[in-house]
Amino acid sequence: MAKIVVSQFVSLDGVFEDPGGSEGWDRGGWAFKYDRGPEGDQFKLDEVMASDALLLGRTTYEGFAEAWPSRKDAFADKFNGMRKYVVSSSMDEAEWNNSVVVRPDELVDTVTRLRQEPGGDVLVNGSAQLVETLRANDLVDEYRLMVFPTVLGTGKRMFAGDSDASALRLMDAKPAGQTLILVYEPVRDA
Repeated sequence: MAKIVVSQFVSLDGVFEDPGGSEGWDRGGWAFKYDRGPEGDQFKLDEVMASDALLLGRTTYEGFAEAWPSRKDAFADKFNGMRKYVVSSSMDEAEWNNSVVVRPDELVDTVTRLRQEPGGDVLVNGSAQLVETLRANDLVDEYRLMVFPTVLGTGKRMFAGDSDASALRLMDAKPAGQTLILVYEPVRDA
C-alpha cells in the first residue's frame, strides 16, 4: 500500500513558508542559506525516487510547475514524470505533465483510494492547508522534516491549524550538513 508522506523544509520555530524564495515573501529563500550536505541531497533524492506521485496544494503546484519542467537531472526527471495531484477549487486544468485536479470535497476519498493502491509513496511538499486537512483526517502516514538552523519569527507554521492534538513517534533522526532530518509517524490507537 502507498504511504502519504509529508516532507517539509522547516525552521526551528516551525515555519515552512517559502523556503526557496519563489513566493516573494520578505523572509523567503531561507533554506538556501544553509548547506544540507551530501547526506541531505541523498535523502531528498532517495525520497523522490521512492515516490510514485506528488500531492500538492495549488500554490505549491504552481511554483513547482514553473520551476521543474526546464530542469534536467535524475531528480528532475523523476519529479517531472511522476503523477501529480493538485488540490484546488479554482483550477480547471493542470498543465504540468501527468497532473490532475482534485476538488477539495474529493480529497479525503481520493487520498483514501491512493493509500489502498500498491506502489511507492505519495509525497506532499509545502501546501499548508492541504497538510492540515490531511492531518485532521488522519491521512498522513509519515512526516519527514528537514530542520534548518534558523528562527524566522513569523510565517506559515507546520501544525498551525485547529485540529485535535495528535501524538507522533520519532522513527529516525540524523544530521545532514547544517540541517537535521527528523522522521515521525503518527501514533494511532490500536
